[in-house]
Amino acid sequence: MKLSDYGLSRERGFLANFDPAGVTLPAYLHPARDLALSIPQLIPTGRVRHFLEQLPLIDLTEFCKSGTEAQHRIAMLHYSFMVQTYVWGEPEAPKALPACLAIPIWQVGQAVGQPPLLPYSSYTLENWARFDASGPIDLSNIHTLQHFEGGMDEAWFILVHVAIEARAGEMLDEATKLVSAAKAEDGAAMARGLAAMKAVWDDVNAIFDRMPERCDPYVYFHRVRPWIHGWKDNPALGPGLIYEGVAETKGEPQAFRGQTGSQSSIVPAMDALLGVGHAGDPLRTFLDELHIYRPPQHRRFIDDLRAQSVVRAAIQKLGTAEPRDLYNDNIRSLARFRTRHLEYAATYINRQASTAAGNDPDVGTGGTPFMRYLKKHRDEAENHLLT
Repeated sequence: MKLSDYGLSRERGFLANFDPAGVTLPAYLHPARDLALSIPQLIPTGRVRHFLEQLPLIDLTEFCKSGTEAQHRIAMLHYSFMVQTYVWGEPEAPKALPACLAIPIWQVGQAVGQPPLLPYSSYTLENWARFDASGPIDLSNIHTLQHFEGGMDEAWFILVHVAIEARAGEMLDEATKLVSAAKAEDGAAMARGLAAMKAVWDDVNAIFDRMPERCDPYVYFHRVRPWIHGWKDNPALGPGLIYEGVAETKGEPQAFRGQTGSQSSIVPAMDALLGVGHAGDPLRTFLDELHIYRPPQHRRFIDDLRAQSVVRAAIQKLGTAEPRDLYNDNIRSLARFRTRHLEYAATYINRQASTAAGNDPDVGTGGTPFMRYLKKHRDEAENHLLT
């Protein structure tokens, strides 16, 4: 396995392999781009749907055939933010999405191979730029491109995830090398790779620990989170949302899950590498369902890693202390990341008070009972320690 075969790199991991700020869209898409970028100014009017409904319907059939993947993904970025804003920008959720938004998001969603609403990839993986183009992709040198309300808390929430994704690139590269080392039953090479991965985990967890520095739990729940919900298992939208003008839907409501950090491919990739499995139950079904919300190349990387990795079995067969102990260190680091996620879920969501039907503190943005989901998968990771 090579990262480049999946559009990934050691320097960027699952982040866009292009610089999002440098992507130029065709002139006919400029009205959509400009309207999307003006969302923070439109929301305070209280009638943001009025402005979004003025957008001309732009047929993206030819764009989806001739445009580059980078262009498709940046178009997805802007349209998905407009779609979320239309749905959640006023007190009552609508029953339908107007054709000027529904048709283009459906078309570009098919082009990138993801559902037609805001995915984690648009919210995070393609939503960043560097101040110094030759500098690192870390919290000292990045900013967001597209916003909802804007402000420090929203930007910091996104950028912490961007920085984690960038740092994790080295871990993904080491993972591909570990696959080869495990197949060769090379204990020394496995120990080197696992040690390098543990060092990356330490950095990733340190970045994650910084979330409270500039993202306040109350502000997150009331000013950041409401925009990223989906329309599956959301009481505010019932059976889902009608995509007006989209022939394939035959006028029936469509239900898709909202953006969630659980759509990040880092943890599933590490589960796949280390042989961490999750018991079959409704929460596992949700985990599997999230897979289609990831970019196709990321899904393929995870699937190939799980199919090819014999790391756990090779370490058990060798029976030597160093690779086994380093394997356990990585399992503990993975569990620590999940524990931190669980702690943030409790502080930033579960302990907040809300009367809004679409922003339930007991239901995740993906439409799940997230506290049970996070606890279960944390515990299952810890159960994979080798003795």
